Amino acid sequence: MPGLLSRRALLLGASNLVLSATLPRAALAAEPPRRPIRIANASGALNLTMAALMRQERFLEAFGLTPDIITVADGTRVLGAVVGGSVDATMMSGFGQVFPAIEHGAAIKILAGGALLPTLALFSAKADVRTPRDLEGRTIGTGSIGALVYQLTVSLLRKYQVDTSKIRFVNIGSSADIFRAVSAGTVDAGAGEAALIGAAANYHVHLIEHGNMSVELPEFTFQGAWASADKIAAERAALVRTLAAYATLYRFVQMPQSREAFFRARRSVFPNSPAIEHESLWTYIQTYKPFAVDLVLEPERLRYMQAMNVGFGVQSRIMPFERVADMSLAAEARKLLAR
Repeated sequence: MPGLLSRRALLLGASNLVLSATLPRAALAAEPPRRPIRIANASGALNLTMAALMRQERFLEAFGLTPDIITVADGTRVLGAVVGGSVDATMMSGFGQVFPAIEHGAAIKILAGGALLPTLALFSAKADVRTPRDLEGRTIGTGSIGALVYQLTVSLLRKYQVDTSKIRFVNIGSSADIFRAVSAGTVDAGAGEAALIGAAANYHVHLIEHGNMSVELPEFTFQGAWASADKIAAERAALVRTLAAYATLYRFVQMPQSREAFFRARRSVFPNSPAIEHESLWTYIQTYKPFAVDLVLEPERLRYMQAMNVGFGVQSRIMPFERVADMSLAAEARKLLAR
């Protein structure tokens, strides 16, 4: 047994208490043959940190996988990669665009939740922009119309009865690009990582009142896992193991004992970032615990997302849960974690 325990400690970089709550014994003891898995996830500071933590702690390898994780800034490219089969799945990407794709014939299924809460917030560097209403007649940086950042921003503004027809939306790209534009003052407001709320003064910006989307839009499922029907049929066992590894990651990072490992992973990706940014992201995760530790998404969450799409005019009707999702793989992954 000492050899097994030392291997667990190496894999998780944490105490035996953390290990027993995260990585299952069977995954370590069985040592199944390695199987390649190619994953495309959305980019962004949080996802890049999570990818680094996944590599560092070797959770995917512990489930017998050889991972190739790529990060993609454009959600359309993630969709193209999944539909085209160049990747096996995405585990941490927005899926608002998946529903209209399914409606138009794409054979895709949502498999699990990722980040359940929107991990973004609305910032401005303009002294006279303090509330959502102050944005009427202004310029806001977003992604393309219908993209995740755009939908979140407009949903937040509509919640506070802002007339969005009086706002000029500019497609800048990812939330990181948008935040840089806000900090530079080239747009009047835009979304950035909610974790930066605590470090906003460093960038000469401030949080707009009611701008924390984690608080204001809790029903909006920010990211999830999804794959094509072909990949589900051909790579089911590998996808189940992959989901189990991500559930392990989500459980691990939301435990206080993972602090040292988290900071090590974060610094490996952002070595020049100030300490306050690392601390702010850690505090955000521990405060909001945004990740789907049990993987399964309830039908109400997917209905909400579809209703929002219908409201935006990118989807004509709400489709049945069974047509858009398959939670059986997540259920199998949870069984792996229980062993």
